[in-house]
Amino acid sequence: MKTTIDSPGVVIPPPLFYVAVFLFSLLLQKLIPINPAVLRSTAFEIAGIAIVAISLIFTVPALLQFLKTKNTIITVKPANSLQTSGIYTVTRNPMYFALLLLYIGLTLLTGNWWTLILVPLLVLIVTQRIIKPEERYLLRAFGEPYVSYKAKVRRWI
Repeated sequence: MKTTIDSPGVVIPPPLFYVAVFLFSLLLQKLIPINPAVLRSTAFEIAGIAIVAISLIFTVPALLQFLKTKNTIITVKPANSLQTSGIYTVTRNPMYFALLLLYIGLTLLTGNWWTLILVPLLVLIVTQRIIKPEERYLLRAFGEPYVSYKAKVRRWI
């Protein structure tokens, strides 16, 4: 008799979704160019660097907490514990939010309008293909504590 281990079931590593949309935006810029002049300024470059740095404020504590609690960031494996403290009191998904900030920061550094235009599509894809399956799994795995946590902390920020 084969038993299956419950997990979020997200088989594609989440960072690849961000990379795929970013690469698609570069392709769109080649096929349907939008003048990047406005995005190519010192102000946007500084903003891009700042946003990339802010992404680390979410990434580092989230990863350290996962290491401390011996949890996994591999989305096809089950969670060892429910993360509800530290950076997880600000957002239920600090790593995905950090990846989004990194994506936006790189947008400002590359000066590609398509990358910026695709942000809502990226958020929709990540929410539907990664976060919602993870939420269903966390509900199965942790029940009421997850429901209570979910009522207190927003999905993104």
